[in-house]
Order: sequence, then structure tokens, then C-alpha cells
Amino acid sequence: MAGVRSLLVLLLVFQSSCLGFRSPLSVFKRFKETTRPFSDECLGTTRPVIPIDSSDFALDIRMPGVTPTQSDTYFCMSMRLPTDEEAFVIDFKPRASMDTVHHMLLFGCNMPSSTGSYWYCDEGTCIDKANILYAWARNAPPTRLPEGVGFRVGGETGSKYFVLQVHYGDISAFRDNHKDCSGVSLHLTRLPQPLIAGMYLMMSVDTVIPAGEKVVNSDISCHYKKYPMHVFAYRVHTHHLGQVVSGYRVRNEQWTLIGRQSPQLPQAFYPVEHPVDVSFGDILAARCVFTGEGRTEDTHIGGTSSDEMCNLYIMYYMEAKHAVSFMTCTQNVAPDMFRTIPPEANIPIPVKSDMVMMHGHHKETESKDKTPLLQQPKREEEEVLEQDFHVEEALDWPGVYLLPGQVSAVALDPKNNLVIFHRGDHIWDGNSFDSKFVYQQRGLGPIEEDTILVIDPNNATVLQSSGKNLFYLPHGLSVDNDGNYWVTDVALHQVFKLDPNSKEGPLLILGRSMQPGSDQNHFCQPTDVAVDPDTGTIFVSDGYCNSRIMQFSPSGNFITQWGEESSGRNPKPGQFSIPHSLALVPHLDQLCVADRENGRIQCFKTDTKEFVQEIKHASFGRNVFAISYVSGLLFAVNGKPYFGDQEPVQGFVMNFSSGEIIDTFKPVRKHFDMPHDITASADGTVYVGDAHANTVWKFTSAEKMEHRSVKKAGIEAQEIKESEAVVETKMENNPASSELQKIQEKQKLIKEPDSGVPVVLITTLLVIPVVVLLAIAIFIRWKKSRAFGGKGSGGLNLGNFFASRKGYSRKGFDRLSTEGSDHEKDEEDGSESEEEYSAPLPAPTTSSS
Repeated sequence: MAGVRSLLVLLLVFQSSCLGFRSPLSVFKRFKETTRPFSDECLGTTRPVIPIDSSDFALDIRMPGVTPTQSDTYFCMSMRLPTDEEAFVIDFKPRASMDTVHHMLLFGCNMPSSTGSYWYCDEGTCIDKANILYAWARNAPPTRLPEGVGFRVGGETGSKYFVLQVHYGDISAFRDNHKDCSGVSLHLTRLPQPLIAGMYLMMSVDTVIPAGEKVVNSDISCHYKKYPMHVFAYRVHTHHLGQVVSGYRVRNEQWTLIGRQSPQLPQAFYPVEHPVDVSFGDILAARCVFTGEGRTEDTHIGGTSSDEMCNLYIMYYMEAKHAVSFMTCTQNVAPDMFRTIPPEANIPIPVKSDMVMMHGHHKETESKDKTPLLQQPKREEEEVLEQDFHVEEALDWPGVYLLPGQVSAVALDPKNNLVIFHRGDHIWDGNSFDSKFVYQQRGLGPIEEDTILVIDPNNATVLQSSGKNLFYLPHGLSVDNDGNYWVTDVALHQVFKLDPNSKEGPLLILGRSMQPGSDQNHFCQPTDVAVDPDTGTIFVSDGYCNSRIMQFSPSGNFITQWGEESSGRNPKPGQFSIPHSLALVPHLDQLCVADRENGRIQCFKTDTKEFVQEIKHASFGRNVFAISYVSGLLFAVNGKPYFGDQEPVQGFVMNFSSGEIIDTFKPVRKHFDMPHDITASADGTVYVGDAHANTVWKFTSAEKMEHRSVKKAGIEAQEIKESEAVVETKMENNPASSELQKIQEKQKLIKEPDSGVPVVLITTLLVIPVVVLLAIAIFIRWKKSRAFGGKGSGGLNLGNFFASRKGYSRKGFDRLSTEGSDHEKDEEDGSESEEEYSAPLPAPTTSSS
């Protein structure tokens, strides 16, 4: 095999260009050769796919003869993997000169952002999540993978496309208008590799560098809870202010260096001096040292050249059967530990002036015109974020099955507990309001059960409840820094401030009860509230029948309002069609609005009300229902597609600086029907409340998902399902048990080498008595329920909690009920909310209340 691979040097010569993105019908299959138009100035072979032998082949990924006309140009191009089968990248060879190329990044993903042969990277790199595979910069040595190690691509789980990003910094080399064909050559094999390469990203998301501060440390640390990984390379990344970045493994309070480098040097992957293994229970730690000297304003983490970043990329390999391709760490779980960090981590590394990274977001040493560079957002930072963050449903969280009424809003309190605002046995349908927006079902009285629930984020236990006999149709909810609840009721046309620990009634009421209006003292179906954490200023989105944002003082005095109703297909900034959700970005003094029916997000300065930016994507469809901001990321959920539209109902994660989508997500259990609100915490946990499915889902960032690593550990699909069942069944008895230990125990039972009895037979014999006992228990429970009027007993779950309330149905609460069965959905169809009427679908038949 080694002899065959040595042929790569002879076979890979400079060619004239690289393959642009094509339709899936025209991509290369196996090693089929094709010809494409190449620039005459790009000499060499015209075959981007080069067969080596029956199992190995090479890909020459090159720019197709481009000529940048402006400094700091980022060009991207894509190439589809020429086989649908699983393959492994085992070597990278740069094909570029530092005289023309500042740096290159190679990403893996399933769909590029453009279908052109090349494009400006401002359009994005990948539509889906992008994983960085390779990086090269001036004077950087090639990245070599150890023997038997490869990046897994293709197949069912690997990337289908490679996307090359080339940054042309100083374009003085292009004065002769020559065409550039820089790129990278890959050696791939279809032979399974025993060790799979992956990337572990450590990234700070909340660092603030005070202006003029001489030394500022940014620390990151996470517990490692996966199978062993072996580190063999690293890469550091900051912007102008970074002095040194260091990474360590901490085991038994002993610090072992992974890598230490100046971020002002070429930011390639450097080999570790000594191999480092990381095992379950270790802590991974990183420190970035910054200086704020020379800055007149505080510097935050962000995606432009005037912002900063603190990133450490760790390249590792794992055994194939346990491999995880990408992991992240954005927290600092052990801040006290950094008191004992080795002194070297605090010492800047001297850098010669001729070695400093130039142009773009790094120090400029030659360019005379620096101002335009500081004003232009740089694509590299945005792409780093694009491949950094991913969320998946927390499959071990039971809250998805514990259903209150229509979930109108979700928020997090200062203790990071989940707060749910729901409508109990009230629904919003076509009979709720007349043509003047006056509530027509006042005779039902207020909701007689507690409408505000405080939920334990780990086990979905109800910690506290309130809001009985106060509301008719709850809608918006937010929690201020003091833990007060701010809620809106669209039937009452009012906004309330509530103390969760007081029973004395609301602290503040805005609007007139049951009186819609459009002056300073009235609302018309207000949708959401946002409270500035620094000033206490109150912002209200108003609403379904007004198209404005209102501002009040902390005591409730009207200050100002802005916005008007939109008309036509191209609404202007400041025009709204149902401003439905608000999100404050405090450090930028911005307020963002989910402009629901215009399918966009608008952001404004909180002091001047000046329009700042619009975020709008085709994948939103025609609606954006709710948004939430945290740590440089903007989260959103859209609505049901209109008839004939293709955009699915899903959640979005966006880089706030650029507005680009870096991740999308959907639930595994049940499905989004009408996701009405979303909230996110600083650690990347996301909650979505659905007003039709009467469900709250929990999504967790990838680095917190032990279950996600199990999915990618090479375990068969049946084993995955069985392990999930073990998690859900035993969760209450042992919520802190390790997913890794469960899988190890399970594999030991399944793969017992000396067993003479088939595994299937043993499993069947074990399952049958469990099923019989379970059936008997259900029958006994049902008989008792009949005997005592349907009230549950024992255990703290929302089914029992609501079943005891007057006039409330238990439908959908039982733990053994199916996950969104057709029968259950059909029953719900008769009471859909009027909030969905904007979609041109057949009008639902309303049921009597």
C-alpha cells in the first residue's frame, strides 16, 4: 500500500484548474474521466480525478483560472466526491505559492452554497454544516496524516463535497492579469482505515477585551467524555489582538502541552511535539492571551476584522468503530483550574515582522490603504463559525412527552431553568375575535390552571407554577435579569410584569383590559416583550393588528414607537407584517424583530431606532415565527410552508455578524407543527415550544451530546435504538449515568465470545417477561384510573399536574401514548390556531370549546 501511495508524487502535477460544482447528474462516478474548459495559463493535466490503483485515487482541487481584482478577495469553488461509496482522505499536498495566496481552507459538506464553477465566498461556503479538513498559509509545512489515519468522506455519513476557499491578500502579483489555479491535491483510498481523523474545536464565545487593557486572558475548558482520541496536530486562530494561544490536556491536575503558538504566524496545522492521548475524564483546556492596547472601545468576539476570536483547532484520530468526526468546546467548566496553568501560556511568542500574517483580519505590513480592509467583514471568521456549531435533539429529555396546553412561549430564568407559558384548556381559533379584534370568548373566564411553569432543564420536573386565573390567551414571555416575568395576552391586549415569588398580583400592567387600540395607552394583540438588561427599558412588539415596536421606561411610561404596516412583495426597512418576536443584542445596542409574515428578521439600534440589517433566507420560507440571541449566534424557527412551497419547518442557527445560516435542526421525536417560540442559553442549549403540537423540545450543542458520539461510534442502528430505549427507561432512576458506560456494557453482553446461545434467542427470552409485566401494569393502572375518576398519583409529571385541573383533558399526557399518532393529530386538527391562517391552506373546521 505504501508503494502505491508513493506514486502520488509522480501522478499529481500542476494542472490548469479545479472542478466547479455541477449537477448531481453530471458528477464523476468512480474514476470516470471527463474534460472541462481550462485556462491556457494553467498548465498540466486536465484530469481532476486521477486513478492510482483499484482502491486509491487522487483529487486535484484547483481554482479554475481566476484573477482577483481587489485585495482580500475570497474565492470559493467546489468538487463533488467522485464516488458514492465511503472513502478516506489520507494525504494533503498544497498547490499554491505564498507570492499569490494568503491562505487556503478546505471544507467538507453535503451541499455547497453556489452552483458556479467558482464564486465569491461572501455568498457562503456550504448550505449545511461545514467541517474544516485542511488549512494552509504562507511558509506553512504540509499537513501529513499518520499511517493508517484518514478523514472519512462519502458513504452514508461522510461529506459529499469538498469546498476550497482561497484568500488572495495582496494582489500586486496579479498586475499582469495572469490567472491563478492554486489549490490542494488529495490522496484518497476506499480501503477502510483503522483510525479516523477528526477535529476538536475550542472556541470562546463571550470574551470581552477592555480598551487599553494590557493583558486579557480568555480561558476555555471542557470535560472530555468520549472514547480515547490521539492528538497529532493543532492550529490557533485570533485576529489582531491575539498574542499567544496554548492548549493542554489536564489529567489528575497535571498539565500536558498539546500546542502553543503565536496566532500572528501562518495559521496552518502544526504537528504536536509529543503525541498526546485524551481519555474519558480528562479536561481539555486552552488560553488565548490578548492585549487591548491601541483600542479606544471594548472588543468582543465576532466575525469581522474589528472583532476578535479565540480558537484552538485540535486534529486527532480515534479507532474507526468509535470515531467522532467533529467536537466543540465553548465553555469554561473549571475556571479555578487556570490558577495552576503553566507560566508559558502567559508569555507572548516573539514574531519577526516578515513572518506576520498580512491583510484582511491580520496585521497589515505593506498595504497603504487600510481603511477599506477594516470595514469589510472577513469570510474566514464566518466560516469558522459555520463549521463550529451544531445542535441536536436531547433524546434523553422527557419534557417532550409532558404536554401542557398550547405552548405560546418559552424562556430561561437567571438559574437557567426553563419557563413555559401555555394556554391550558383555552385555544385560539376562528371564533376567538371579531373583525375589530375584540375577544369573543370572555364568558369562558380566565384559564383556571397555572399557565406559567418552571421546569428543571435536566429532568423536566415542575419546580414551580403560577399564573392561575390571570390570562385568557397567553402569547409572549421573557425573563429579566431580576427573574421577573414579562408576558403578553392577546385577548386582554395587555402586557404584565410578574414577580414569580409573589402572590400579590402583577407588579406592572400596560394596556387596557379587553380594549384593542393603536394609541400610546393601548395595544392590539401584543406579541412579545424585551427588557434591556442595562437600562431596564421595555420594548413591546405590537402586534397582530398594529405593526409597530413600542418603547417604555422601566416604570411603564411611554417613550416612543416606530414601524408601519408593510404592503407589497418588497417591504421596506421598518415595515412589519406581524412583528412576532423580539431579541435584544445588548453589547451592540440592537433590537431584532421577527417580522413574521414578511419572512425576515430586522435589527435596529435601540437608541436611535436606526435600521441596521435585514436577515432573510429562502430557506425561511414565508414566515419567521421567533428568534433568540446568545453569544454571537441568532436562533430562529420558521412556520409551515405554503401550499406548493418546499421549505421545511425547522430551526436555524445563524452567525449574527454575517446573518449566514450555520446550522439547521429538527426534532427526532415527533415533528414541528407550529414552532411558536425559541430560547437559547449561553452553553448552546435550545428550547422550542410548539403551539399546535403542545410540545417543548430540548436541543443541545454537539459538544454536550454524549448520545451523538454514540451514534457515530460505528454501532449498528439496532444497537442505537436499543441504547436509546435504555436511556429513556432508566433515566429517572439514574439520570447521571454515563452513556459511554451503557454502550460498553451493552457491547459486552451482545458480543460475548463464549456464548453458545444465539443473541436473538437470549434477547427474546429476556424481553417477553418484561413485555408481559408491562402489559399487566398498564392494565392495573387503567383500572385504577377508571375507579378514581382518571386522576393520577405518584411521580411529578405534567400529566398528573394538569389532570387535576377543572375541565382539563389528559389527552396526550400518558407516557405510553404514541409519538404524534395520526389519531391524535386528527383530533387536534379541529382546534388549530388562527395564528396559522396566513397560509393559503383550506380553513380548518373549528370545534366548540
